[in-house]
Amino acid sequence: MTTRTRDKQATITPRFKPGDRVAERPKASLLSAISKESRAKVAQYRTQRYGTVVGTKMKLIQTRKKTTIRRFVIQIIWDGMKTPCEHEQMRICFIEELEGLKEGLFATYDPLSI
Repeated sequence: MTTRTRDKQATITPRFKPGDRVAERPKASLLSAISKESRAKVAQYRTQRYGTVVGTKMKLIQTRKKTTIRRFVIQIIWDGMKTPCEHEQMRICFIEELEGLKEGLFATYDPLSI
């Protein structure tokens, strides 16, 4: 049996740099995909947020097996806010990518398969 080893000196860089314009990734919600009435209910509590990256930092997560996972946390000032919020970079996308992500979100959704 072979074991895989990781290069401990591998460089990991954040995807976003300070000054980048970003948006939250669209989230799948079955309520918004089923009917227009449900979509209206969800829309009043959920709006698309846009913002500017002001910083990044690395978050270290210790697992049960004593390994460490490194993730980047992005500090963003959302439009209309005064203080930055922290989000993991997997929940954020560039504004230019947003429309493509929205189109692909329900491309494979089939309401009859529920």
